[in-house]
Amino acid sequence: MSHISLPLATYLPNVSALAYGCMGLGGGWDAKPVSRANIAQANDCVNTALESGINFFDHADIYTLGKAEQVFGEVLAQRPELRKRIYIQSKCGIRFSDDQGPKRYDLSADWIRESVEGSLRRLNTDYLDVLMLHRPDPLMQAEEIARVFDELRSAGKVHYFGVSNMHHHQIAYLQQALDAPLVANQIEASLLKQDWIDEGVYAGNSDGQDINFNAGTLEYCRREHMQLQSWGSLAQGLYSGRAVSDKSEAVIRTSVLVAKLAAAYNVSPEAIVLAWLIRHPANIQPVIGSTDCGRIAGASQAGNITLSREHWYALYESAKGMELP
Repeated sequence: MSHISLPLATYLPNVSALAYGCMGLGGGWDAKPVSRANIAQANDCVNTALESGINFFDHADIYTLGKAEQVFGEVLAQRPELRKRIYIQSKCGIRFSDDQGPKRYDLSADWIRESVEGSLRRLNTDYLDVLMLHRPDPLMQAEEIARVFDELRSAGKVHYFGVSNMHHHQIAYLQQALDAPLVANQIEASLLKQDWIDEGVYAGNSDGQDINFNAGTLEYCRREHMQLQSWGSLAQGLYSGRAVSDKSEAVIRTSVLVAKLAAAYNVSPEAIVLAWLIRHPANIQPVIGSTDCGRIAGASQAGNITLSREHWYALYESAKGMELP
C-alpha cells in the first residue's frame, strides 16, 4: 500500500495510511486462556498487514479482556525484530464492572499508570508509540493527567499521547495542561456512521439538530494537525459482502454501488469503503479490524486510488438514503 502523508507522520515517520485494529485477536471476550490457534491467527494477521504495507497496530487494554495484547506480545516474543518495524498504539480508561463498582471510565493517574504497565507487560515491549485515552471521563482532571503523562514520557514508556471519542472542547481542555501536543483523536466514522460529515453539511439547517457529533471537532483536529483516526471504518463489512438478513434498502443499494465502483477502480469492495474515508481532506487514518487475511489485503488497496468527487458524493448520498439538503 502506498504511504499517504498523514499528520501522524510528523511524529512517526513513514507511518502507514491504514492502521490494523487488533480488537479481534486473542479469542473471545471471556476468561478462556490464549490458545496456540489464537497466537497463530495473530501471526497471520500481523504478517498480512506488514505484507500489505500496514505498520501501525491499534490496541486497547480491554480488547478481548487483555488477550488481544497478550497474543500480540507472543508474536513479538517469537519475532522480536518486528518491534523496530512497527508502531504500537494502545488505549486505556474503560473499566468493566467488578467488585469495586459498575462499568466506568477512569482517567485517574493511578489507573492510567496501572493500565500502561499492564499493556507493556502483555505486549512484550518496553514502550508504546502512542497511548490514547479511550473515552472521556467526566471526573478527569487535566493537571493530574498532565503529570502522569510527563512521568510516562520521561520514563520512556510512552512516546506520544492521543485521545479517542472526544470532542474538541474536551481535547482543548486537556491540551492546555499538557507540554506536548495530543497527536491523534480516534472517532467512529464510516459510510454507515456519517455524523462527522453530516454535522458540517447540516450547519444552520434544523434537519441536523439531532446529529450526535460536536460542531467543530473535525475542523479543530485539522487546524491543530491532529491525526483523525476512524474506528468501525468498514462498518463490519456491511457494504462489502457481509451476509445480513435484514439489510435496509439504503445498505443494499450502497452495496451494489460499492461493488460497481470496485470493478471500475479494479480494487476490492473494502478498498472502496475505505477510500471514501481517505478521500476526505482531513487525511483520516482508517482502522481496520478484520481477522480475515483476504479482507486485510483487500483493504490495503484503498491507498492506491482516489475517488472522484462525484463517486464520493454518490456513496455518501446512497448510504444516507436521501438527497442532500
